[in-house]
Amino acid sequence: MARPRRIVLVRHGESTGNVDDSVYEREPDHALALTERGRKQAEQTGERLRELFGHERVSVYVSPYRRTHQTLGAFRLDPGRIRVREEPRLREQDWGNWQEREDVRLQKAYRDAYGHFFYRFAQGESGADVYDRVGGFLESLFRSFEEPDHPPNVLIVTHGLAMRLFCMRWFHWTVAEFESLSNPGNAEMRMLVLGENDKYTLDRPFERWRDPEPYGITG
Repeated sequence: MARPRRIVLVRHGESTGNVDDSVYEREPDHALALTERGRKQAEQTGERLRELFGHERVSVYVSPYRRTHQTLGAFRLDPGRIRVREEPRLREQDWGNWQEREDVRLQKAYRDAYGHFFYRFAQGESGADVYDRVGGFLESLFRSFEEPDHPPNVLIVTHGLAMRLFCMRWFHWTVAEFESLSNPGNAEMRMLVLGENDKYTLDRPFERWRDPEPYGITG
């Protein structure tokens, strides 16, 4: 199995929905674009990625949302050294098709009280639902490592929740640990690095907004 040396996770740059949540009442979530600041954030991250990858090949997976595609485009990676696959399982958590601002505000309050992992938005998904589809993607990713010519780098351009859940599944974190972690900032990176022991480590942790509150010994 040709395991990649690096698996890089990147959250999309700042979108119009990040600065004005009323936009969800007029546009579907998947169609929201980057702001000018979001493009600059992505361009800065792209500089780091180009330096990191050098002349090595990269297998790229991108969420089907406009803001993730725009983020990937702003990286300006060498098209001759990347293979890009759109991956629907890496999409944002579904909050329902059209979002009424006050209703979403109320549901977010319910989610904060009930728990981000288990609370399911009306006509949408829970964090547990996203965990399941991200887990399905991970199984496909592992199968791709069996290809003899698999690139030494994997780049995943996705959303903050998906990034945390990807790492939760990979490193076998508990629900309590997941609940204690904050999303990365826009265009922030996290990198899984393959060590000499054939195991991956995370280059830097996610920020914590509270201490984990486990129910039992697994925490």
